[in-house]
Amino acid sequence: MIKVVVTGAAGRMGSKIIKTVLAQDDMEVVAAIEVPNTPFKGKDAGEVIGAGNIGVEITPANELKEVLSKIKPDVLVDFTIASAAVKTIKTTAECGVNLVVGTTGFSDEQMEEIEKAITSNKVKAVIAPNMAVGVNVFFKILKDLTPILADYDIEIIEAHHKHKKDAPSGTAVRAYDIIAQELGRDTSEVCVYGREGLVGERTPEEIGVHAVRGGDIVGDHTVLFAGEGERLEIIHRAHSRQSFVSGVIKAIRYIVNAEEGKISDMGDVLGLK
Repeated sequence: MIKVVVTGAAGRMGSKIIKTVLAQDDMEVVAAIEVPNTPFKGKDAGEVIGAGNIGVEITPANELKEVLSKIKPDVLVDFTIASAAVKTIKTTAECGVNLVVGTTGFSDEQMEEIEKAITSNKVKAVIAPNMAVGVNVFFKILKDLTPILADYDIEIIEAHHKHKKDAPSGTAVRAYDIIAQELGRDTSEVCVYGREGLVGERTPEEIGVHAVRGGDIVGDHTVLFAGEGERLEIIHRAHSRQSFVSGVIKAIRYIVNAEEGKISDMGDVLGLK
């Protein structure tokens, strides 16, 4: 059995991950982590998320090191916020526990800290801004298509629910990175985040990235390739967060036989590279 720890256990993603792990024949939830001052401390995680008693109490994040040292799980899954996730990842790696991370919004400095913790402690990790299978096929299509349409104007539009805290989404940022790299453009120079006022004509080099927030939109991503007399749109729409959770389950199974000290992504998990 693969022993799994889930952070953000009472949240939208954490609760879905726990419920889905419970349904697997080869996995078990061995710890559920919440914020340091959680009112759910000591309560059964299954009862809190409506899954019935599962015999796993919710533990505050400030006790993470003690829990990991005692339980010795195979993998910790983190879908929280960047500021909290960095500390969680570092602690988890120091305890020799593997990681599956879907948290987004990390700065370059935070990613450096994360990479150092994983490589120096020789743990296995899957880190991806979006774990939905369809989204990662979407990334593969963008990588293959961009060189063919290199002279087209390219714009990225993403839409998410009103509660999402970071913008643009990690998925949109990843799509931008793929496109800029395939075009040989400097990722720090050609991005335009929305437009306002008298900005002048669009330059051939720029790539627009636009964020929409509203209602309960799970996640929509569109890449628009606009040429003379035609346009091509590559679109992925998530109908529910279960699409992300299904990818998490694949990542958990993948991590068992992954390379130590390496950070993999969903392209590795799905064999798209």
